[in-house]
Amino acid sequence: MIGRGVLAGAVGGLFAFLFARIFAEPIIGRAIDYEAARDAAKETIGHGGMHEGPELFSRAVQANVGIGVGIIALGCALGALFAVVYCFAAPRLQTMTPRGLSLAVAMSMFLGIYLLPALKYPANPPAVGNGDTIGDRSGLYLLMVAISVALVLAGWLVAHAVTPKLGSWYAMLSGAAVVLAGSALAMAVLPPSGHLAGNPPGSATETPRPLLDAAGNIVFPGFNADDLYQFRLFSIGAQLILWLVIGLLGGELLQRLTARRGTREPVLAA
Repeated sequence: MIGRGVLAGAVGGLFAFLFARIFAEPIIGRAIDYEAARDAAKETIGHGGMHEGPELFSRAVQANVGIGVGIIALGCALGALFAVVYCFAAPRLQTMTPRGLSLAVAMSMFLGIYLLPALKYPANPPAVGNGDTIGDRSGLYLLMVAISVALVLAGWLVAHAVTPKLGSWYAMLSGAAVVLAGSALAMAVLPPSGHLAGNPPGSATETPRPLLDAAGNIVFPGFNADDLYQFRLFSIGAQLILWLVIGLLGGELLQRLTARRGTREPVLAA
């Protein structure tokens, strides 16, 4: 079962890579060009720019081999985790078919591991965010991931507990209410990452603003808002594709395994 999860994750990672390569990679390229041009503009007005060493890998290698290997490897790891969660859930939700349970597990993991944290701390392309605060911002993001996973698990437990009394429909709504209420509270309490990005006090954005000279004249524009929006949208899209393939293909593989064994009970072979 773990192997089937890894296979589903690898295929999902491949589809997510193709999507990201077509839609997100051009935005990453423009963001890198923007960052280099902004550093050059800083030097012209005496603010100093970042001087990075030579690239270990070319942009072509990064855009194709690097991102491809990274996403597929991530898919394999998430597919294995999906199989473990499925094995935990299957004995407790025997009224669901393997296909239906697989899709429900995958979408729940997408919600907790990625979507809810991304709504609070969305993905950023290069040139967005202050490198000096990356540790603090990463800590906040991981905290939101932990909270979101716990809320999704709590939603499932609540729904399972009240199903005998309320029925499946109202149990599902009860679980969803737990997730939504908890997420709203967490997003309200946790600080926006813009407060850590080196912007003026009271600023909730980490997007680079126009670069000004000593006289207050704009010498270089701020980061393109359309690129930022599209990058974040495509990042969600790539993750959604990854988890959909894991849920659908993983469900098909597990359905066939279950039919062959003639039992709903998952078996983890050494």
